[in-house]
Amino acid sequence: MADAPFGRYWAAATISSFGTAVTTVAMPVLVIQDLDASSFSVGVVNAAQFIPYAVLGLVAGVYADRWRRQCILVWSSLGRAATLGALPVLWAFDALDVWTLVALLLAFGAFSVFAFAATQSLLPRLVPRDRLVPANARVDQSDAAAQTLGPVLGGGLVGLLGAPVAIAVDAVSYLVDAVLNAGLRVDESSAQHPVQRHLGREIREGLSWTYRHPTLAPLALSTHVWFVAHAAGFTALTVVALRVMGLSAVVFGLLVAASGLASLIGATIAPIVGRRLGTGPAIVATRSVYPVGWILVAAAPDAPAGVVLLGGALVLQGLAMGVENANDTGYWQTVTPDRLLGRANATRRSVNRSAGALGAVLGGLALTVFDERLTLLGVAALSVVSAVIVGRSRLRAVRVA
Repeated sequence: MADAPFGRYWAAATISSFGTAVTTVAMPVLVIQDLDASSFSVGVVNAAQFIPYAVLGLVAGVYADRWRRQCILVWSSLGRAATLGALPVLWAFDALDVWTLVALLLAFGAFSVFAFAATQSLLPRLVPRDRLVPANARVDQSDAAAQTLGPVLGGGLVGLLGAPVAIAVDAVSYLVDAVLNAGLRVDESSAQHPVQRHLGREIREGLSWTYRHPTLAPLALSTHVWFVAHAAGFTALTVVALRVMGLSAVVFGLLVAASGLASLIGATIAPIVGRRLGTGPAIVATRSVYPVGWILVAAAPDAPAGVVLLGGALVLQGLAMGVENANDTGYWQTVTPDRLLGRANATRRSVNRSAGALGAVLGGLALTVFDERLTLLGVAALSVVSAVIVGRSRLRAVRVA
């Protein structure tokens, strides 16, 4: 785990994670407070970065299995730096509105589609497959650390310089990410398998592997439902925190940071939990935690008392995500042959992000029809469905971590 290629890969992921964590705080502030967007527009903005996964996701997976994954990572990071970097420039010239922001996020999402297909498919070329869960846990630890400190930094930057300038930090992080990934020393020659150069057949092969596998199929379906629930829930949560409770960017950043700290703890113990419970039971157990978190958010009274309950809910969900992600991702990478990794990763990511886009829009719509509490209870119900799908599948018997 200490070899140079993985270390460089890890450093790149860590730096970009810090930038992303800053944007996690800055973007809702920009949309809700600076642009004064409606609740529906908040949902549309949240959905915009997910929509490209529905359009390009399956195609990106094919090319992640055809092309050198390292090159894909470099160019996609440069593209994301350019799209985010345009945002503060447009703001400076008073040319930024909600729909321009949506267009930028659509472009950002398009580059992200290719990046994700490559990044999780490249990792098994850097570490042995029996070390994938610890390797993913280490990446998750740095990501969680970024989520802990990044929002605090983001809240401070937003308060001091404004949301657009804070988002520029994320653009710079992607430039550094591109430089680090360009210097990776990785042999991908044996990973380029002879394939039928037929886009449709290659897409179908990836879909078949994902949705006909006895354990990966229910895991994928459960995750899709989770993304609908989580995106709708986060849309409602930002409205509750920033509009209903009237929290400042700094306080909102501290709440997100608390979730990141919990996720760091979860990622740290993820390999241990996976070994003791088994990969499947660990995933089932964590999926059962999310409904409780959303119920706590729905039950949170107005500030200041509600801030404590809101923070507790985010900590609970962060802990669950930290434990789950390393086991979930490591299992996919272990079970899936290298020649299908790009397509398998892109297929599930494509549908996950499409589900996230749907959830964000549904969350925005629900907030225009129902109040925040009822919307969040609906999110909790969807989270229960996600937990039941994996709980009733063969995955609950998978013990290999």
